[in-house]
Amino acid sequence: MEKAKVYFTDFRTIAFGDGLPTKLKKLIKKAGIAQIDMDGKFVAIKMHFGELGNISYLRPNYARAVVDVVKELGGKPFLTDCNTMYPGSRKNALEHLYCAWENGFTPLTVGCPVIIGDGLKGTDDVDVPVVGGEYVKEAKIGRAVMDADVFISLTHFKGHEMTGFGGAIKNIGMGCGSRAGKKDQHSSGKPHIEQDACRGCRKCQRECANEGLVFDEQTRKMHVNQDNCVGCGRCLGACNFDAIAFDNDAANELLNCRMAEYTKAVVDGRPCFHISLIVDVSPNCDCHGENDAPILPNIGMLCSFDPLALDQACVDACLASNPMPNSQLSDNLKKPGFADWGDPFRNSTPESEWRSCLDHAEKIGLGTREYELIKV
Repeated sequence: MEKAKVYFTDFRTIAFGDGLPTKLKKLIKKAGIAQIDMDGKFVAIKMHFGELGNISYLRPNYARAVVDVVKELGGKPFLTDCNTMYPGSRKNALEHLYCAWENGFTPLTVGCPVIIGDGLKGTDDVDVPVVGGEYVKEAKIGRAVMDADVFISLTHFKGHEMTGFGGAIKNIGMGCGSRAGKKDQHSSGKPHIEQDACRGCRKCQRECANEGLVFDEQTRKMHVNQDNCVGCGRCLGACNFDAIAFDNDAANELLNCRMAEYTKAVVDGRPCFHISLIVDVSPNCDCHGENDAPILPNIGMLCSFDPLALDQACVDACLASNPMPNSQLSDNLKKPGFADWGDPFRNSTPESEWRSCLDHAEKIGLGTREYELIKV
């Protein structure tokens, strides 16, 4: 396969010169985003709005820069993300929108609508075939994401407590999965009911097509019939009280492979473009309600038509960087007897693993790990 082109610019600016949003616009134009026919097309811009309490997510200014370019090209952009599987401030569309607004993502600030991709309760999804999928035959993707004519990912490249780092593949694969889709990637098991949290409202039972939920009239609580339950995760979106939970029991390697296959489902068959910013490299995901000090310095902005090449270029840039002092990474490296993996993400969170994701992504034809870095 021919090497992919990955375009790069750093975060340096000059006094009285262009600001970083303008620099981002110039970068994506130089990379050829105008090659995509966006005239009159719906354009989904997938990003993470950050959990409440977390302030390491990408600033809305960067989203506005991408939106402005899409509009210049005649597109109809919207920012999107899908609801989370776990309790928090983004598990349904109403809370998710309030979270996005509080973190600065409003139609006024970003210049376009903000649409939650999998609907009010995270159940509005589409089964999308995964061509060449080994672990996932049909991915459950948010309907609004799949309804778009053009797909753009705008990624905050940072560390992650399970997958080593969160890059374009994680932003797309995990981020575009509905609540059931996230369950599909995280766990191959079945749910259980937290009895103390269950209100006996029976809304979850109406979502179950397999008689997998049984209501106890005496206790007024719901239970899971393990024989009938197929582990589809539909009940997750129906519960307003966080009483239904899945154990996140998939090994990191399996999670990575499923995530790559979900990404392939999202991008196959339509024009796509991918942007990653290596900035505020927190050790953990932006899904956390907090963020620790950055483990690496701000490196730059990168973009490509190939999400795999983009992730490879970003991780290579991080591997070549020095740890930030007073960070989780530098603290670990100072520990007596600490096993240095030669990898800032593994050194930051030794139980994490990321190579299997890129290996599997290449195996299933998501893209190539071979790239040409073009500095702008």
